[in-house]
Amino acid sequence: MARTVTPLTDPKCEAAKPRAKDYKLFDGQGLFLLVKASGVKTWRFKFTRPDGREGLATFGNYPALGLKAARERRAEALELLAQGIDPIEHARQAKASAVAAAAHTFEAVAREWHAACALKWKPHHAATVLRRMESHLFPALGARPVADLKVRDLLAPLKAAERRDTLETASRLRQYIAGILRMAVQHGIIETNPASDLQGATATRKTAHRPALPLERLPELLARVDAYSGRQLTRMAVQFTLLVFIRSSELRFARWEEIDFDRALWTIPAERPPIEGVKHSTRGAKMGTPHLVPLSRQALVLLEQVRQLTGRFDLIFPNDHAHWKPMSENTVNAALRRMGYDTKADVCGHGFRAMACSALVESGLWSRDAVERQMSHQERNGVRAAYIHKAEHIEERRLMCQWWADYLDACREQFTSPFDFSNRGEEAGNVARIKRA
Repeated sequence: MARTVTPLTDPKCEAAKPRAKDYKLFDGQGLFLLVKASGVKTWRFKFTRPDGREGLATFGNYPALGLKAARERRAEALELLAQGIDPIEHARQAKASAVAAAAHTFEAVAREWHAACALKWKPHHAATVLRRMESHLFPALGARPVADLKVRDLLAPLKAAERRDTLETASRLRQYIAGILRMAVQHGIIETNPASDLQGATATRKTAHRPALPLERLPELLARVDAYSGRQLTRMAVQFTLLVFIRSSELRFARWEEIDFDRALWTIPAERPPIEGVKHSTRGAKMGTPHLVPLSRQALVLLEQVRQLTGRFDLIFPNDHAHWKPMSENTVNAALRRMGYDTKADVCGHGFRAMACSALVESGLWSRDAVERQMSHQERNGVRAAYIHKAEHIEERRLMCQWWADYLDACREQFTSPFDFSNRGEEAGNVARIKRA
């Protein structure tokens, strides 16, 4: 017959005195208070493990852990046993998880994420990302275990950036946080990514597109460029930008060694040799891979004229006062302003890209992939990007660039729509008939 156990009381626990040998005061259901000869009183729990072995757990010392709290610990252990879980093993795993969580602080995981991403980033971009995290994220989140972070915690540094009206920074920080915690999920540090709920939590500034003239105003633009009375090399830079519609840095840092006159091809490298004292001079093609620019007959003639002026230098369009430095990033836009255009409302150098792209699409001649490749746009679909990167569409793009140069010449006399120019018939003498054939 099982022995009846009288439950303990707080007075009885408090009154228990040490003896020559350790002894136990039982509360029932495996819980007892071990009174040691030293005077220390410790709560213990005796139980049978799911595999049949005997188990003995230590809950804590009395009176720091009172009778009521000890009984709650016993109830939790009995509930685990009812589910077939060993309470000792469960406690060990919980402790290990707590230690791991403490080690996986936001800053530690963020630096690991940054190191992995930096392998595919350009150095200056990696440095910018790290600087932003150190300035905006680490002070607020760096010491916190990622497992403890809630949406409200992650939102705090974003709102701080928003209050400073640095909306672009706030958007970038949200992207970084999402990537960091996504990696934490992938590594099993956390179960879900709370950053997924940050989407739309901060204000965004309306995207300001670069101004571009409607194609109907091409005759006016071409006339003003031809009549430009400023520096000759500046006029040539504007004309060349319009012919090849590349980005400002791709033009400014261009070297003569990149031009293959025999093949009528300009290869913009992914990265260029640095120019001492010139910021960002290593910039090449924006997408980080070499970009091929077919050169029309008109572009080659113009480059030959430029070569008469700067062919003895490394840079195609050098600075007026120091030939080893590139022209200013404001040169093309300053020339457009001198021609009478508002570069914030009418047209800017970058707007030439939009004008060319619009004409190429409206012509109905060229495939989407060829146009996108010529514009050096980043394909957002990963599978398509892999194919388009390999498929240069170079022959179609040669025809395309020649068509655009011919179209500009045609618009010098009178405007014609891209579609009409592409459907003039074989006697028109433009490359449209070759493409259609």
